[in-house]
Amino acid sequence: MGNTLSTAIEICELTHRYGRRIALDALTISIDRGEIFAFLGPNGGGKTTLFRVLSTLVPVQQGQVRVGGGLLPEAAPLVRRRIGVVFQSPSLDRYLTVDENLRFQAALYGVRGPLLAERREELLTQLGLTARRKERVQQLSGGLRRRVELAQGMIHRPDILLMDEPSTGLDPGARHDLWTYWERLRRDHNVTIVLTTHLLEEAERADRIAILSQGRLVALGAPESLKASIGGDAITVRCSAAEALREAIAERFAIPVRLVDGELHLEQPEGAHWIARLMEAFGDQIDSITLGRPSLADVFIDKTGHRFWSETPDEQPRG
Repeated sequence: MGNTLSTAIEICELTHRYGRRIALDALTISIDRGEIFAFLGPNGGGKTTLFRVLSTLVPVQQGQVRVGGGLLPEAAPLVRRRIGVVFQSPSLDRYLTVDENLRFQAALYGVRGPLLAERREELLTQLGLTARRKERVQQLSGGLRRRVELAQGMIHRPDILLMDEPSTGLDPGARHDLWTYWERLRRDHNVTIVLTTHLLEEAERADRIAILSQGRLVALGAPESLKASIGGDAITVRCSAAEALREAIAERFAIPVRLVDGELHLEQPEGAHWIARLMEAFGDQIDSITLGRPSLADVFIDKTGHRFWSETPDEQPRG
């Protein structure tokens, strides 16, 4: 495994099974300290299982995992003190106030007295919760509740913040506020931010992305680098006889054409020029044709051969 002084999380040949089905398939990834890193994939990609392993909720079955320098599962107690965890499912007591939720969470880590007061004031200020501190959680909006969960996760000053689908159900403004806070955490405290997400636009803001499909790592890199790897503009063709047209285009122009859910996908430099050529040759067979810059969805199609949303159901029910 790599240099533990410069890496926050090291995953080597991690494999996890539920019965005969493989949820994680020999996954190997290294995450740098101070990095904002996103695991991107649809339900069924393996994100939930990976999150549970990293947060010490389930043991490592096969392979090696180090979190904050601690080897799991042997160093699980040490790792739990070095990580902050924000679950997708609500973890707050709805009938307690913001202050009370933070105090009980802090007590789990032995944070009390003046130290608790100092950290709580800092977090409430940073997350814009000072005016809401005496309100019960059940009175808060979804975005404000998410901020309280972040404060819970950070009350003991962890080195690594793990978050499972943190923006699900939030409006764009609330998502922007969360990202502003994560970037401040990284800048001011060198906290490593690791999140799972199925939101393509959210993953775009990470330093690096690992794209997972059916438990396998299919792509890894910075968002712009991944999109640049497509090698051209993204062209999508809709028609009634897709397979026949795919064969005709491939034969006529000797270029790769991918059939995905009834649509034809091509990646070519100078996409506008190619649209003109396609319409000239096959215009009577084409219902519509679109051109765009490559997206993360195009990267997923390129690496897997199917759409981002066409995975199987998730590997385990959330709880």
